[in-house]
Amino acid sequence: MTVRTRFAPSPTGYLHIGGARTALFSWAYARKHGGTFILRIEDTDVERSTPEAVQAILDGMNWLSLGYDEGPFYQMQGMPRYREVIQQMLAAGTAYYCYTSAAELDALREAQRERNEKPRYDGRWRPEAGKTLPEVPAGVKPVVRFKNPVEGVAAWKDLVKGDIEFANSELDDLVIARADGTPTYNFCVVVDDWDMKITHVIRGDDHVNNTPRQINILRALGASVPQYAHLSMILGDDGQKLSKRHGAVSVMQYDEDGYLPEAVINYLARLGWSHGDEEVFSVAQFCEWFDLDHITPSAAQFNTEKLNWLNSHYLKQADNARLVALVKPRLEARGVKVGATPSLEAIVALYKERVATLNELADAAEVFYIDLHPEQALLDTHLTADALPALHELAQRFSSVVWEAPAIAALIKELIAKHGLKMPKMAMPLRVMLTGQTQTPSVDALLAIFPRELVLSRLDRHLSKNQ
Repeated sequence: MTVRTRFAPSPTGYLHIGGARTALFSWAYARKHGGTFILRIEDTDVERSTPEAVQAILDGMNWLSLGYDEGPFYQMQGMPRYREVIQQMLAAGTAYYCYTSAAELDALREAQRERNEKPRYDGRWRPEAGKTLPEVPAGVKPVVRFKNPVEGVAAWKDLVKGDIEFANSELDDLVIARADGTPTYNFCVVVDDWDMKITHVIRGDDHVNNTPRQINILRALGASVPQYAHLSMILGDDGQKLSKRHGAVSVMQYDEDGYLPEAVINYLARLGWSHGDEEVFSVAQFCEWFDLDHITPSAAQFNTEKLNWLNSHYLKQADNARLVALVKPRLEARGVKVGATPSLEAIVALYKERVATLNELADAAEVFYIDLHPEQALLDTHLTADALPALHELAQRFSSVVWEAPAIAALIKELIAKHGLKMPKMAMPLRVMLTGQTQTPSVDALLAIFPRELVLSRLDRHLSKNQ
């Protein structure tokens, strides 16, 4: 059997983190088994589906490098095929016309609720041997319902949750085509999975209740039933249902927030799945290791700290030229002009060990290119009377020292010894005058990145006020 999986989002919004994990697991399972991964856009909700949402899904898949082998297929383009299958089912007696109006259904359900019964269609238009159906009302366009089995069970061995079973007596006859002729979601999914020869359906567990209905329709069509794996929901950092404030945002928001796609992929892979104690691994390793046996059936919990830790790891490993290409547009979007000096690549190399996101890397780089005005309170705190003589002499000597980190470091140590100071007394005011920050890489490495003229200018601006 050739494994064929699919990711089938509805284009009614962005690709969020839960959908991205579903796509990743479906993609990885196909890759692990040398199979085929299909992208299918389920756009039958015409009122809510938008081209912008379709593009957001495609952008998210592309950013994560989840390439699909077939597609994207659009359900709206399959309408003739769905209608063809519905006609076949009507002819075979596995579907039937139902003329019950919306008002009648509302009244039926209200009466059932009053009797403490489960609201459901009562099968009044369902053809049965020896049963007399109501007279067809004039001018009423019927829906088409699937003739669900009334005995037995719809059961499957879920590849994540284990054995699941629904009594057919609990499932009413599903509408598979509306009065205007448009097929419904559950029916389109069945026909697509059948036609696309899907072998494994990996999706969120919000679809568990759809599965018995889909299995029964597939059996009625004489189609093979795929294996199902339902992924548990993702909770936020606080253990509550994922919301926008902790992760349920567009995948592309992670790009905007400065995360690398490989960090997001690595994080998603561990969100409900594990391979021993491995925390950091490549996409190739993930595809080699991935299976459905080690997906936890319990809810996964989003952990922003873990994502930040992973992202910082990948930033440290990233090629400096690549980071420059990612950081420079972020600076330009802020209106910061990146010149030839100081070298953005040198800044990136110096700071990438100290940050968690690309945006933090851009924050660190920005101070090298703007007309910086540190907070006066910081200046007042660190430009102390005992340090000023050494700082003035340092500024003078900077004019002639070899502008490289070892020579700068040697000069600073010489003046610290001469003036009887400790390193922080010299290093902290230098950091503040140059970057407006008290936390930076080693001060000699920091100074060496700046052009000498810019260092002299910034020191003069502040030391001239403190003769």
